[in-house]
Amino acid sequence: MVAEEGVTDRYRGTDGNGPAYGACLLAAAYAVVSFYWAFGGTAGIGTLGGRLEELGRQGDPAVLWLAGVAGVLKVAGAVVALALVRPWGRVMPRWLLSGAAWAGAVVLVAYGALNVVVGGLVLGGVVEAPEAADRGALWWHVLVWDLWFLVWGVLLGVAAWRYGRVTAAAVSRGRGLPGGG
Repeated sequence: MVAEEGVTDRYRGTDGNGPAYGACLLAAAYAVVSFYWAFGGTAGIGTLGGRLEELGRQGDPAVLWLAGVAGVLKVAGAVVALALVRPWGRVMPRWLLSGAAWAGAVVLVAYGALNVVVGGLVLGGVVEAPEAADRGALWWHVLVWDLWFLVWGVLLGVAAWRYGRVTAAAVSRGRGLPGGG
């Protein structure tokens, strides 16, 4: 359904919702990996490197718990991304959903970008790393794990921006949004 002024209805799953669905997909896939490790899985754990890898292989309860908490946070991130474009997202106050999405996007982009840049500088020889540094794991962080955070954050940020734009247009036309929008 197209509303006045050419703004597409955000709840139909059309036009411009790709970033929200992409952020949801990345978050959910990342959550699966975290839950796998939380329940004792060890495949791919060598890509983490360092003490975290060592403790994960030993089944350290604190590391398993931490992986579970990370999985729950990633599921929450998937839900926030999806709430930006699905009708059930209207039950949340607009300011709360927008704030959660923007906060998540800023944290994800900052964390991912910082680690990709610093890791890239180390791998490129610009920054010296300790001899004990696990370069194989660092490659994984630069090209997979931290880049994943960065892309997820960018997609969530684009989705949050679009959500703000579309919902502000709806409110300005007097349609309002349930849930405090």
